[in-house]
Amino acid sequence: MKKSAVTMVSLLTVGAVLAGCSKEAAPSASSPTPAAPAASTAPASTPAPEQAKPFTVKLRHIMVKETQMKELDRMKGTKQRLEESIPGLTLELEGLEEQVHRWQKLRAEMSAGNPPTIFNLFGGTDIKDFAKTGNLLDITPIIDELGIKDQFWNLSEFTVDGKVYGLPLAGFVEGVFYNKKLFADNGVEIPKDLAGLEKAAETFNSKGITPFALGGKDAWVIGMPLNTTWVRMAGTTITKDIQDGKAKWTDPGVVAGFEKFQDFVKKGYFSKNALGLGYAQGQNEFQTGKAAMIFDGAWAAGAFTDPERTPVAADVGFFGFPGIGGPGDNAVNSSFSNGYGFSAKANEQELKVIKAFIKDVYSKEMQTAQNKEDSWLPSMKFEIDGAKPIMKEIMESTSGKDLFPAFDSEVPGKVNNAIQSAAQELLGNKGSAADILKKLQTVQDEANAEAAAKAKK
Repeated sequence: MKKSAVTMVSLLTVGAVLAGCSKEAAPSASSPTPAAPAASTAPASTPAPEQAKPFTVKLRHIMVKETQMKELDRMKGTKQRLEESIPGLTLELEGLEEQVHRWQKLRAEMSAGNPPTIFNLFGGTDIKDFAKTGNLLDITPIIDELGIKDQFWNLSEFTVDGKVYGLPLAGFVEGVFYNKKLFADNGVEIPKDLAGLEKAAETFNSKGITPFALGGKDAWVIGMPLNTTWVRMAGTTITKDIQDGKAKWTDPGVVAGFEKFQDFVKKGYFSKNALGLGYAQGQNEFQTGKAAMIFDGAWAAGAFTDPERTPVAADVGFFGFPGIGGPGDNAVNSSFSNGYGFSAKANEQELKVIKAFIKDVYSKEMQTAQNKEDSWLPSMKFEIDGAKPIMKEIMESTSGKDLFPAFDSEVPGKVNNAIQSAAQELLGNKGSAADILKKLQTVQDEANAEAAAKAKK
């Protein structure tokens, strides 16, 4: 089913009020009683209040990049507020690189039944997999109690069989950040179609300017533009259709999308030695003005428009990737798919911390701070004042468009790994798109067979 862009366009214009919960005031100290004359016995002394027993709750996050330090500072603020309000609590923050946490550590913990109490969580496939283990907490009663369930724009990627298992921190849109000064200085206009995009790339190449910065050492980064080209050529439901057995990776539309991406590679539109550059290094090429464009998610807007992080901050704009001649040309990769989940093994004391965490992080104050400091799209229906101008450009890129989720929220881990390998093969020009996709389909068939075997047990 196609998703409407109405909610994404409305993010910064629709306001809502979250009912605040007043804190119970601490009882005031009793006034000293005047001494009684010649009392025969001394009054019994009031026993000292019992000290709270110390306990530790682990929170696993993925804020380990330099560009995520403001986000980490916000989480440290949450840690401080929770520790001050919950006697005895130590909230232990553990940071892990995103891919290691998501695809290795957390999956092993879920299988073993010992995930952290609070952890970063992706929606879609991850939620479905973890809910089956019985180790992912159903937080529906908590968000109902707090009165915030209806405050979220979309919880579909965190919901299984009507139960909510996590909450998104923000929404995202993927597209093209560009350097307005480099465009103007070289007479390049925002491309409206494939011909315009290729003309822009050729112009920058001729001037010794990298058309698109890309850090392909981190394979998921290649997956962003590649996901867009295969959806553009095969349609918005193609990835789900493949999972449902209604289509194959070797279908003509998918092959055409992979071939179009590979054509960009052959024409030299991406960073030199892109396979040797990490995500942050690719971003740095754009932030230092060495590249005219970069395909990235809206989460990067803060880093690209912060004058403390980049000298080109004032020149950065955003546009949607232009159509390339397929049935999915009217589609934009946009969703609400990353946030936090919680352990179903949490005891009563830990559940109190989980509830306090949700109340603190999913608030108007935090949603506003996320937007102002990192230009994140709010996941909740709060009116955000003072958003940066680039947010308007990002939201305009979704106007009238169909939305589709990132592929990694729709495919099993085995297939995701194969897609990332395929992406690096394409970027390294290590074979034809058709041959690479045949190997990918083989992995898909294996994953389908494994899923069918599990379903029979």
